[in-house]
Amino acid sequence: MSNNVIELETSSVIGLNAIIIAVTDEVPRILTVYDVGQLSLSPLSSGQMEPIIDDKVALPFGPFDPKIHRTLELGLHNWVEKQTGLDLGYVEQLYTFGDRHRDPYERAGGPRLVSVGYIALVRQVPLSGSGEAEWHNWYDFFPWEDWREGRPIIIDNIIKPNLKHWVEHIVDSQEREINRERFSIAFGIEPAGWDFERVLERYELLYEAGMIGEAIRDSQIRAFISGQSAPDVEDKRVEIAKSLGTIMALDNRRILATALGRIRGKLKYRPVVFDLLPATFTLLQLQLVVEALGGVRLHKQNFRRLVVTGGLVEATGQRDSLSRGRPAELFRFRREAISERTASGVGLPAARF
Repeated sequence: MSNNVIELETSSVIGLNAIIIAVTDEVPRILTVYDVGQLSLSPLSSGQMEPIIDDKVALPFGPFDPKIHRTLELGLHNWVEKQTGLDLGYVEQLYTFGDRHRDPYERAGGPRLVSVGYIALVRQVPLSGSGEAEWHNWYDFFPWEDWREGRPIIIDNIIKPNLKHWVEHIVDSQEREINRERFSIAFGIEPAGWDFERVLERYELLYEAGMIGEAIRDSQIRAFISGQSAPDVEDKRVEIAKSLGTIMALDNRRILATALGRIRGKLKYRPVVFDLLPATFTLLQLQLVVEALGGVRLHKQNFRRLVVTGGLVEATGQRDSLSRGRPAELFRFRREAISERTASGVGLPAARF
């Protein structure tokens, strides 16, 4: 917790997290900062205990100050600009994250941290500010979610065998069957197909199985605060955790998983993708952005038929002089489509093993 976090009478704190998304060169990017105070008083980051895995990468964050910030959104804009130099436009509230002990300092008597998450879609720009802000490929945090080059090898080589081993060693038979079903649904084991929106479910299952870095870190924190010896962690388990993506501060990767699932869901019924594109674009540019967000390749002709015949875009009569070969036709988003259609998204196909 940062010294400037405001403790309320209810012994809780309202924090503001920003999930800022851009797509550049076919790479979906998340704006991160380097530990903006979310862990400054936790046992691991205060030097009392050496962490196994670095967890300083964080989403832009700041406390809500009711004396200064007229609204939550204004508070968010203020913190993001200070930490990243980015002047946000429209933001959309994602979810309120208030699980007990999501901030490890709470276990040692600190206030409960309740964070309100917001999503912003932007064009990538140079950064400044106090938070050592950087753009990161969001698949660095979820390497099993990118299917654009086919089914990720990490699923068969690491995730599937280790999750199966975890499920089979659950003592309670009812709990074992419940988690076997969760495993099947979340990771698309037959007969279920891979649902691109179940990002959070997959992350939470990996956390519960102790396979990712946050699970290792949190078990150490619990032991430390309770006065127990830190549990031994096998080298193999640490290597598995490192292979399963970049660890983040607190539960920031859980927040990010929630946002990724939300964005993928919105692709079906809202024209969110156009917020990541210039005013005019080629159909190929549009398709590549959708594929980057969805983590899957689309059928070129079917996609073009959907967006053109379906009235989502319209030709401008101009051509892209920068495209290779024959200049590609430029299109723009038809905002009238929002009122004309109950679902004005581009959709995503299913994927199966």
